[in-house]
Amino acid sequence: MSNPANPLLQNPELPQFSEIKPEHIQPAIQQLIETNEKNTEQLLQQLDTVTWDNLISVSDEWDDVLSKAWSPVSHMNSVVNSDELRDAYNACLPLLSEYSTKLGQNQDLFKAYKALADSDDYANLDTAQKQVVNDALRDFHLSGVDLPEDKKKRYAELKKQMSELTSKFSENVLDATNAWSKLITDVNELAGVPESALGLMKQQAEQAEQEGYRLTLDIPVYLPVMTYCENQALRQEMYTAYATKASDQGPNANEYDNTQIMYDILKCRKELAALLGFSNYAERSLATKMAENTDQVVDFLYDLAAKSKPVAQQDLDELKAFAKENFGVDEMNPWDVGFYGEKLKHARYDISQEQLRPYFPFPKVVAGMFQLVERLYGVTVIEISEFDRWHDQVYFYEIQKDGEAIARFYLDPYARAKKRGGAWMDECRVRRVREDGSLQLPVAYLVCNFTPPVGDQPALLTHDEVTTLFHEFGHGLHHMLTKIDYSAVSGINGVAWDAVELPSQFMENFCWEEEVLAFMSGHYETGEPLPKELFDKMIAAKNFQSGMQMVRQLEFSLFDFILHRDFDDSTDIQEVLNQVREKVAVIIPPEWHRFPNSFSHIFAGGYAAGYYSYKWAEVLSADAFSRFEEEGLFNPEVGHSFLSNILEKGGSSAPMDLFVAFRGRKPTVDALLRHSGITK
Repeated sequence: MSNPANPLLQNPELPQFSEIKPEHIQPAIQQLIETNEKNTEQLLQQLDTVTWDNLISVSDEWDDVLSKAWSPVSHMNSVVNSDELRDAYNACLPLLSEYSTKLGQNQDLFKAYKALADSDDYANLDTAQKQVVNDALRDFHLSGVDLPEDKKKRYAELKKQMSELTSKFSENVLDATNAWSKLITDVNELAGVPESALGLMKQQAEQAEQEGYRLTLDIPVYLPVMTYCENQALRQEMYTAYATKASDQGPNANEYDNTQIMYDILKCRKELAALLGFSNYAERSLATKMAENTDQVVDFLYDLAAKSKPVAQQDLDELKAFAKENFGVDEMNPWDVGFYGEKLKHARYDISQEQLRPYFPFPKVVAGMFQLVERLYGVTVIEISEFDRWHDQVYFYEIQKDGEAIARFYLDPYARAKKRGGAWMDECRVRRVREDGSLQLPVAYLVCNFTPPVGDQPALLTHDEVTTLFHEFGHGLHHMLTKIDYSAVSGINGVAWDAVELPSQFMENFCWEEEVLAFMSGHYETGEPLPKELFDKMIAAKNFQSGMQMVRQLEFSLFDFILHRDFDDSTDIQEVLNQVREKVAVIIPPEWHRFPNSFSHIFAGGYAAGYYSYKWAEVLSADAFSRFEEEGLFNPEVGHSFLSNILEKGGSSAPMDLFVAFRGRKPTVDALLRHSGITK
């Protein structure tokens, strides 16, 4: 029997993180799945005439209960990972995979949706409701509802296998990251590293009961070493450890190797796509995206590369010439690029991320970000101090409009052990109107890995970290400011993956606006806003090496897409990457570099054959922002138009239709090239 005290079975308004124990997880998920399967069976037996209310409203209710139980489990597995939690999480993956496959292949359920689509009732549905029905019918086909029994069974096996493999990939990256550390006892070995980073390294050593400076592969430690440390041998050592994570190379070779897992994932994806009648997995991926076909994506990326590579080559030539002339460097190694790049940037613009850091104390940046959205969209953000949390560094906020709560979100900003690297937004609760007519408010998780506070001073962010925060908050606003009442297309749900980065990348643009920086920056000791002189230097340096940055992203995008389009039994993953690099990259890493082995976006995230979405959506976001540039940054009409046409609409309409409604025309690539400094 189930445990009535199980916090995952209470269906609370917000998760009770402190009460969730690993032993609660599998019994709760198992029970909820069984209940949902019985409910579905009963529903289909009782259905006579199918309507929205007796099919979708009803089933949405119990689907929501399951997702509200799983959400905190999945989240905690990423942010407070432990062996026990990981085991419980992994035990549920096959159960959930099996459940979703069964639903997707349920012939009677498919017929019920089809009957609704063909009924007179369909004509009376609103746009968002029709989108829910149409998306569901598409997803039934993509789940193999039309397949013969033996192929349905194979599809289910593949889905289950893929969920286990991607989870294992992610675990290996986390474990490999945690497995490497180095204690430095002589601070002279860290000459050049800023005080802020040294303080963090010292703090990490103390937490590990060591004396000295503890280096790890976490970004707030890794980046300062690669950017500032004069000790080339140490830079090389850290670069090697970072570049060979979860692989057959480097200091922990073969211990957490993802090589075979990558091949197994790609094989599963190829077979799955073939079962559904696609030539390859890239085609399957595009079935739910804006892009029309694989050629369009590859042509788009190569076109950007053709425009960007000459600029990137010029960036690299300038860097090499500078390093040779000023430091006598004959060979530019990959572990030298960031270091000499920073020296060149400083020589040319007299600015560094470290100079900016004191002006971006975390509390001031957050307050400024909230002030921005208040001016753009007329919402206020209030901090809530009493709430249940998974870690004592977590914040909780409520978004209000006209004094009424419309959404809430958690913010977990700092890097720590047992927390997955990177930054992301995820869904805790989705906005939907419940069966009883009441409204469930959307709730989001915003997660970053910033440099934590050191000693008594607040966390001081680099401008890059500020941009990351704005990016994730953009995703959060998309999820939280939605006005759609049906969970399948509410917030980020149902949004084509290559459009989902539009609101996040759009928000980043404000981090470069003087008017905005005036109220979101302030020296942590004096409160003085970012001086005009520093701002001007920051803007001058904005597109420093932007050609190199652009081709690096295009390299990742093309590698991902071509790998999934062309994969077969003879494919050599590293060779695919090498061939892409030959065409678009200007910096070729050493042959032992194993970037794919920790490329979690495509092997453990939602970006398989979809990493191009960042560039695709950047075209949309740059073009969208250019309307603000033309008509006024805080023009209420423009802000309201973006809110009502993009943020509030969720996945209720085709993204291109929503974009055109906001912009008055289809997007062009011009604004992106201009913002990136590729063209004037």
